Order: sequence, then C-alpha cells, then structure tokens
Amino acid sequence: MRVRTDRVVALGTWLWVAALLVVLIVPDLHLDSRAWWPWACVTGIALGVLGLAYVRSGRGADKGA
Repeated sequence: MRVRTDRVVALGTWLWVAALLVVLIVPDLHLDSRAWWPWACVTGIALGVLGLAYVRSGRGADKGA
C-alpha cells in the first residue's frame, strides 16, 4: 500500500495545532498540574514541522519500497 508520508506528517502536525487550541481555550486543561500540556502540544508541532521538512527534502522518502 502506498502512503503519502508528507500528508501523514502534515495531518499529525495539524492535529497537534488543534490540540493546542483546545488546551488554550479550556482553562482547566492548562492550569495547575496540567501546565505542561500546552508545551507538549508545542513540542508536537515543532517535531511535526521538522519531520515534514525532513520528508519533503527526500531523505525521509522510502525509495526502496
């Protein structure tokens, strides 16, 4: 089965963006013991952007499959 890896990584990145918006909109999700949740989303977004750049550069493409 052929899968567009760049689309999968982009979808995951957009899901992290959506999660960040939800965490920031709902106060109970980023206060007190959950203060690290927004940073987890930001980290997911940053890694997604790096992964997307890696895949689109051609180094992350599986040319042997």
